[in-house]
Amino acid sequence: MKDCIFCKIVNNEIPAEKVYEDDDILAFEDINPKAPVHILLIPKQHFASLNEIPKDQKEILSHLMLTARKIASEKKIGKKGYRIVLNTGKDSGQEVFHIHLHLFGGRRMTWPPG
Repeated sequence: MKDCIFCKIVNNEIPAEKVYEDDDILAFEDINPKAPVHILLIPKQHFASLNEIPKDQKEILSHLMLTARKIASEKKIGKKGYRIVLNTGKDSGQEVFHIHLHLFGGRRMTWPPG
């Protein structure tokens, strides 16, 4: 998508501090972190939200989740605990309309989140 900031990161038009990349997904540091560890994980293919992912491409969701688990382990938060957030739609707080997971860790999380 032409105006999507995450698509621009995927296409190396905007720099990002990448922590993981393969053919299908990209993970990078959030520029406005809300926790000591705050990583965004995105599919390289543009989907505006969870509602846009077709059933025949559902594997991208498990790939994102399992990669988040791997990154959590690498960042030394895997055993102590971490949070994964996927906002869907404006009322959820989604600001960038390219599906993405937030991986939070490195501090105690509160509940409810907000």
